[in-house]
Amino acid sequence: MNTFEWLEMSALAEWVGGSMIGYPLMLASHGVGMAIVVGIMFVLNVRLLGGFKQICYSSFNPLLKLAWAGFVLNFVSGCLLFTAQATVFIESTPFLIKVAAIFIAGINAAFLQSLMRQNVERWDAGETVALSVRWMSAASLTLWSTAVIAGRMIAYLDVG
Repeated sequence: MNTFEWLEMSALAEWVGGSMIGYPLMLASHGVGMAIVVGIMFVLNVRLLGGFKQICYSSFNPLLKLAWAGFVLNFVSGCLLFTAQATVFIESTPFLIKVAAIFIAGINAAFLQSLMRQNVERWDAGETVALSVRWMSAASLTLWSTAVIAGRMIAYLDVG
C-alpha cells in the first residue's frame, strides 16, 4: 500500500469524505479561505499596478495579516480535502498545477509583503512603485488566477 492509499484509508479521510459534515465543512472553509486570500491579494495587486488610487497602500497592512490567516485556512482545509481522494488528486494535472501556482504565489506574496513594509510610506507619499514590484504584482494576479481556475478544473478534467 502506498502513502496516498494509506492516507485515503485513514480515519481523518473517512471523516472528511464519508461524514455528513466533514466534506461540506472543509469545502466551505476552503471557499472562505480562498475568498479572503485571493480577494485581498487581487485588490493589493491591482493597487500596486496603479488601480484603486483612492486606497492608501498603508491600509493593506492589517489586511495582509488577514490574508495570511485565509492562506492558512485554505492550506488546512485543502490538506484535509486532499486526504479524502489522495490517489485521485495526486495524478490530477489541474491539481498539480494548482498546488504549484499556490506555492509560487505564496512565496511571491511574502516578498511583496516585505517590499510593502519597506516602501509603504514612500508610496503613500506619491513615489512611483518600482517596475519590479509591478511585475511581481502582475505575476501574483496570474498565479492566483491560475490556482483558482485549475482548482475548478479538477472536478471537470480527467486525471493525468
